[in-house]
Amino acid sequence: MNKTSQQFDSVIKQCKDIFIKKMLDYGSAWRVMRTPSIVDQIFIKTQRIRTIDDKGTQKVKEDIGSDYIGIVNYSIIGLIQLELQNDPRHDISVEETSNLFDKFAIQAKLLMENKNHDYGEAWRDMRIGSFADLILMKLLRVRQIEDNKGKTIISEGVDANYLDTMNYAIFALIKLGEKEHQTT
Repeated sequence: MNKTSQQFDSVIKQCKDIFIKKMLDYGSAWRVMRTPSIVDQIFIKTQRIRTIDDKGTQKVKEDIGSDYIGIVNYSIIGLIQLELQNDPRHDISVEETSNLFDKFAIQAKLLMENKNHDYGEAWRDMRIGSFADLILMKLLRVRQIEDNKGKTIISEGVDANYLDTMNYAIFALIKLGEKEHQTT
């Protein structure tokens, strides 16, 4: 479990580094995005991963790892947007965003650790392509919750689905990193 915790931290550091650099380039332009648009951005990245996996080839020479990083970062954006849904500001500072990023990364890690305890790190025996399928399922759940005006009867809310989506993408990044390490 300690190995997973360290790998999780390493992936989060990589994702946050990219997130902050993009904030320095673009500011917090993503603050105009509504939940359906965030879900669609994650969907686009996940669908690309799945299409490449299904076809076995790709024409754009950007590795799928960058798509999984995008999924993590858009999941964080989704969680931040939920947190700040009544906050009309479009501009938030890099420092505030960094703190919110850390808050949700910690929540995701705690969830991962609790689930890993109960499931015995079953994700390590999964195929990388399965993570894209699970993420797509979570996105369809979020769409249904949106169609139901945010109401659920028994199920978790949008935030829980973002956290799961984020963790599935992190697991995929860990496995991709291990695969790359084995080939070098």
